[in-house]
This record gives sequence, structure tokens and C-alpha cells, in this order.
Amino acid sequence: MAEEPEFSLGIEEEYLLVDAETGDVREAPDALMAACKAELADQVGPEFLRCQIEVGTPVAANVTEARAHLARLRDSIARHAAEFGLAPISVACHPLADWRAQGRTDKDRYNQISREMGGVARRMLICGMHVHVGIPDRDMRIDLMNQFSWFLPPLLALSASSPFWQGEDTLLASYRTTVFAGYPRTGLPPRLGSWAEYERSVTALTETGIIEDASKIWWDLRPSARFPTLETRVCDACPRLDDTITLVALVQATLRMLWRLSRRNLRWRQYDNFLLGENRWRAMRYGLTEGLIDFGIRRIVPFDEIAEDWLAAIAEDADRLDCQPALAGLRDMIARGTAAEHQRALFAAAVAAGATPQEAFRGIVGWLIEEFRRDL
Repeated sequence: MAEEPEFSLGIEEEYLLVDAETGDVREAPDALMAACKAELADQVGPEFLRCQIEVGTPVAANVTEARAHLARLRDSIARHAAEFGLAPISVACHPLADWRAQGRTDKDRYNQISREMGGVARRMLICGMHVHVGIPDRDMRIDLMNQFSWFLPPLLALSASSPFWQGEDTLLASYRTTVFAGYPRTGLPPRLGSWAEYERSVTALTETGIIEDASKIWWDLRPSARFPTLETRVCDACPRLDDTITLVALVQATLRMLWRLSRRNLRWRQYDNFLLGENRWRAMRYGLTEGLIDFGIRRIVPFDEIAEDWLAAIAEDADRLDCQPALAGLRDMIARGTAAEHQRALFAAAVAAGATPQEAFRGIVGWLIEEFRRDL
């Protein structure tokens, strides 16, 4: 039997910077980035727009260690931002900001993206959360990627935090997903037969000069271009640290469950992206409120039922990885509803109490500022 992977972890989060008083999006001063770099080195960096900051944890052996790393990163960014009258928020879309008013980071990679993508790139006022799980065997990475695709829509539904865009209710739970869809090579990953097949596909694009490397493949789930990991990229940025950690634990334990099944010559049933795309759409549109399709029994299943089946399937793996405490937050996330639902409720309550739409949106940003530091 092949040696069990360590299923080590790394987390990337993207934050928006806002004025601590008004809630308006603000660009990161050079001095702020310098202060963050001085403390966090390569664990922090600019994003495509100057109002964004990206963090990435060191490699963590388990969820507890990953949480400690991410809490330190969030705390550091918040402390340094406060010195400039700013605050970070972790949310997929600012409810009010206009992408046309944002400055772009002057960096070779981002300049190239801007040239290649044009107006599509300029709309990228969005933030996501990525989870890396260490799986050294390359063919195993591809095999698990094929099976794990089933779980991408429920992860998106749980993380949904972007109902508003430029002051309008989009009626979606994750509008970020539609913005990012303007990029090529996004969405559900294709089903691949082996690592060799994946490399041939990448080579077909690099040799023609379309992309310089696999980092320009932006699927919801991909083999990392830099690390021996599978990288889950489907999630909206989560306002709360502990919600992020619950999702990280779900990803880690689910991948181990799929690996465990493979050791017993078993597999998770795979469906065509045509069908999985329906659940992805339901997650984008409704979040947790309308359920997802169970293609085996051919009916729409409420999310609490999905969650209980999911937790049962990964219980053995959660015990092995010691991530049961983090997974305990899943039921609470479902009971509270998504960050998208909460933002809509805050907006409706504020307007009903006499606030203008602008005032209601600023109240939402105030809540996001508080949520950022809630679990530190």
C-alpha cells in the first residue's frame, strides 16, 4: 500500500482595504505594504488592485497550526492598517465600491494580465480564499481532483459572501464567481486521465505562447503550479476566520476520505461537468437556501441533509487528521446562514429603520470590519 500523504495545509486569503470610518475602499499606502512586509515577509503581498492585500500561510501540519498562522496574518494586517486609518475586510465583493475607480498594482505579472484581459481584468474587484493540501504523488493529485469536483459547489455555497455589486443586489449569493468567469481557463476542472495528460494540455498552451506556465490556469480546483498540492479555489473570501477554518477542514478531510477509498479500490461517483455545473449555478445563485441536486436519487436535497451525510463520510478522516473541532463549525455556519444572507438582512433592517441605501451599505462594511477580527 502506498504511503499515506501528510495532507499538509496552506491557506491564501485576499482582503480589501477600507477607510475605517467611512467604509469606502482605499488603496494601500506604500508604507503600509512595507510595514506588513517587514513583519510577514513573503507571507503578504499586493494583489491586482491597489486596494487589495493577499496573504498566504506557511505550510501547516494540521488545521490547528493553519488557524494559528492565519490568525497571526489577519491580526498583523489589521494592526498595520489601523495606523493609516484603514481596516481590512474579508469578503468577496465590497457592497458599494466601483471597480472603475480602482488603481492597479504596477507589477509585471499584473501588467501582463491587464494587457491580455483588457476590461475583464479591470473588473476584478473581488476576493477569494484558496486551500492547498499537500499530495506529493502527481497522478494521485489528478485522480483526487477528478473525484473532488463533486464537492466544489457545496463549498461555494457555504462560503458565499458577495450578494451586492456596486450598490445593487445581484440576487446571487456569490456574484464574485460571475465576475471571475470573464477570465479564460476558469470554472470546474476538466476530467483528466493522468498527470501526463494534464502536462500535455499545459504544454499545448505554453508552447504556443498563450500562457507562460500553469499558474495562468484558474480552475476552481487545480494542481498548484508552485507546490506539490491540490489547490481549491472555488470559495468566496469569508468574513470570519473560524468559517474559513471550517472550510479548510472540510477540504482536507474530504481529500483524505477520497484517498482512503482509493486504497480500498473504491471511488466517489463522478458526474459530467454538465451536471456538476447545475449545482455550481445553484450555489452561486442561492447559497445554502435552496439545496443542491443529488444526482443519484434525482432530487434536490436541503443543505443540512447534505452536511450530515458529508460529515458522516469524512468522520474517520477527521479523527485521523484531528480536525473534528474545526468541522464542528459546519452546523453553526448552516444555522447562521451565509455571509451573503446576513448582509442582505442587515441592509433590509437598516432601510426599514430609516437609513438610506448608502447608509445601509456602510453599516454592512462596519459589520465586515468587526467580523474580520472576531475570532482572532
